[in-house]
Amino acid sequence: MAAFLDFVRLTFLVLLLAGPWGAIAADEDPLQDVCVADIDAQVKVNGFVCKASISASDFVSHILSKPGNINNKLGSSVTAAGAANFPGLNTQGLSFARIDYAPGGVVPPHNHPRASEVLFVVYGTLRVGFVTSSPDFTLFTNTLYPGDLTVFPRGLVHFIINVGDTQALSLSGLDSQNPGASLLPNVLFASNPTIGDDVLDKAFNLPESDIEKIKTAVKG
Repeated sequence: MAAFLDFVRLTFLVLLLAGPWGAIAADEDPLQDVCVADIDAQVKVNGFVCKASISASDFVSHILSKPGNINNKLGSSVTAAGAANFPGLNTQGLSFARIDYAPGGVVPPHNHPRASEVLFVVYGTLRVGFVTSSPDFTLFTNTLYPGDLTVFPRGLVHFIINVGDTQALSLSGLDSQNPGASLLPNVLFASNPTIGDDVLDKAFNLPESDIEKIKTAVKG
């Protein structure tokens, strides 16, 4: 009987920690109805302090109303709305983004360390994928069409490419007001200061000359 009670207590503890109210929640729960970010405040916290005076306009943003510039080497443009540029999102645990793609445009492999992402295809044809972590490194990939949804689990490396012949548009919702984005090419080859070639040589089994070429290409 004692062993059974111990099992019940342990199960309850695991469920408590794993539930949406537990320690793995994305952003902290708000302690009041609204807390519009005071972007110009000198005091910095884990997020933003609240404005003393707010209005209805604080809860509207036009950031995503116009297409991004896709005339670049990636052929894509990510326009994000988070608490830093849409103060009404502060403490709400949400952010949003539009991604515009030229034909063949790509969002390179990256991850969001603080958020899961749900992506919705407005128009175009996109191939998407994410890779699980060690030890399996399993790739899950799909081709999406207008009206389709996909999910990128929190922290996992994922990518998007427009495989259609026309421009494409997708919209993404993320469960953090500041999800972060770590683009693998930039993290590995364009950090400041840069990661030593002695590390990258061994990690990629490439000569130093090739590592330098990759660094130049990524930074350029």
